[in-house]
Amino acid sequence: MVRRVYFAFDYEDVKDFRANVVRMSWVTKPDREAAGFWDAVDWEKIKKQSDEVIKRWIDKKMEGTSVTAVLIGSETANRKWVKYEVRKSHEEGKGLLGVYIHNIKDKYGYIADKGDNPFDNFYIEQDGKKVYLSEIYPTYDWLNDDGYNNFGDWVEKAARKAGR
Repeated sequence: MVRRVYFAFDYEDVKDFRANVVRMSWVTKPDREAAGFWDAVDWEKIKKQSDEVIKRWIDKKMEGTSVTAVLIGSETANRKWVKYEVRKSHEEGKGLLGVYIHNIKDKYGYIADKGDNPFDNFYIEQDGKKVYLSEIYPTYDWLNDDGYNNFGDWVEKAARKAGR
């Protein structure tokens, strides 16, 4: 089944090409649906707008998606809009997963420092205890966990876990 995936990421990782490796991995597949997702991101056109305009744009882009994939670079966990996207995805019951992209070489051939898990920024209360989203949602490493071949499976697992 093809899933529509919303990608949350730090824009710097797009400029360095790391995020695009994941977002565009379907292009090299013989059957484009095999990757299991459709990309719903066009950040370049909206990033200079007001906060309210950006929120509405993100909300609109998330419509019809069943999973949010957070592409985790060095600074992703600290980015305002990634935090908004994670919170909104969790609140809407979307499947969530994280993909570390720091080991993907940038346009100059360098890898980056591993970033913090953005799911560590949020928790829910269960039986009077804090349960961090990092205990609920899985993370993978694009290179070490063979994301090119496994991303579709990760998306499907996240969607099923969320009941979608």
